[in-house]
Amino acid sequence: MPFANFKVPADTLTPAQKQLIVDRTTDLYAEVYGERARQNTMVLVEEVADGGWGIGGHVLTAAMINGTDAAPAE
Repeated sequence: MPFANFKVPADTLTPAQKQLIVDRTTDLYAEVYGERARQNTMVLVEEVADGGWGIGGHVLTAAMINGTDAAPAE
């Protein structure tokens, strides 16, 4: 069974955007493996708690990703 796990910051995607991720990922697996994969493709969109991840040594928040908070100083 094809499986994709997307980890995203909590409260940064709308339900429609999550559906788009599921739809496009399923389409991609069906394109690669053939239509037989479509019915068995599992896509998990997992929300990570605010401040629960980082990049480049900096903890990220939803406000930073949404552009409503300044990025940490270098």
